[in-house]
Amino acid sequence: MSRLTDEHKEIRRAVREFVEREVDPIADELDNAEKEIPMPVIRKMAELGYFGLIFPTEYGGMGLDTLSMAIVTEELSRGWLSVGSVMTRMIITGSLIQANGTEEQKRRFLPRISSGELLTAAAFTEPDVGSDTAAMKLRATKSADGKNYELFGEKTWCTFANRAHVLTVLARTNPEVSPKHKGLSILLVEKEPGDDFHSPSLTGGPIPTIGYKGMKSYALGFDGYPCPKENLLGGAEGRGFYQLMATYEYARIQTAARAVGVAQAALDAAIKYARERTQFGKPIAEHQIIRHKIAHIATDLEAARQLCYYAATCKDEGRRCDLEAGYAKAFGAEMAERVTTEALQVFGGYGYSREYPAQRFWRDARVFRIFEGTSEIQYEVIAKRLLDEGR
Repeated sequence: MSRLTDEHKEIRRAVREFVEREVDPIADELDNAEKEIPMPVIRKMAELGYFGLIFPTEYGGMGLDTLSMAIVTEELSRGWLSVGSVMTRMIITGSLIQANGTEEQKRRFLPRISSGELLTAAAFTEPDVGSDTAAMKLRATKSADGKNYELFGEKTWCTFANRAHVLTVLARTNPEVSPKHKGLSILLVEKEPGDDFHSPSLTGGPIPTIGYKGMKSYALGFDGYPCPKENLLGGAEGRGFYQLMATYEYARIQTAARAVGVAQAALDAAIKYARERTQFGKPIAEHQIIRHKIAHIATDLEAARQLCYYAATCKDEGRRCDLEAGYAKAFGAEMAERVTTEALQVFGGYGYSREYPAQRFWRDARVFRIFEGTSEIQYEVIAKRLLDEGR
């Protein structure tokens, strides 16, 4: 079992206190009404340093380890998946800049991301391109005066795009090069937050979803939208594919932590209901079938938590951990779906009612097997390491 330091335990306590005060009282109501996370909650998260947890103090971050990030993510997601996922946007963009940005880009963007002055969103996926990253089509061409890139094409599943000040866009800067992945670059595309975007050069429309209601996901259209050449990540074209692949360890550990948080919330709710609900003259918590269901949920959940913490520890030790992050993300995603389904079953008919939160956890959990690399992709990453490398 991963050993948490006193500092880690204090971080958990403080985040749980924040969630109990700011998130728990509003999550069910807002989710049922399909409302976004209130901006005051996001601003408080920024003030507490959640957006800059893992970034160096010299760039305005807190300089904490990956395990701390996992703990914070878990506790926020335990309150509401959408709240735990806000910081994902900043972690993806910030870690890309920290690892690959020029010194000027680090000093211009990282302190403002850490403070919450700049909110970010990732624009990687396209309508016809998901897991096959190398096949991205959105084009970024130099303007006539050479000062800007002009973006043409579409992106989809860009979560939080309306509230973001910066879109982290994977674009094709060289359509001729072979293999295709060498023609991709990452651009830090600045915009004003708002639901209207910048029509006609940048348009966006929300995608209706069954869960994950606190943040909207958008389909975006770029028609000549400008991006200063200084915002080319790292200052050199053709590195985008490699830059993005290197961030997936952080992203998948963080996603595993989100899955653990949602599953923990489902377990908490099931235990509470089992103690209160009576059938056949006694609380259903005294019926063996319910007791064993709870025990299976708890065991599954703790296994996922320890995989997540182990992957985070590997990252903190400076080890390559795409395998461990793949284990954590794949197992955590499928665990969350199983656990929330079983927790909902404890509620019986009430589990299917919006009167109780079990259905929220169940709806939210289904997304884990899809985003940040599908389960199928995770198993291919795992198989490649185990079977193909080192031959």
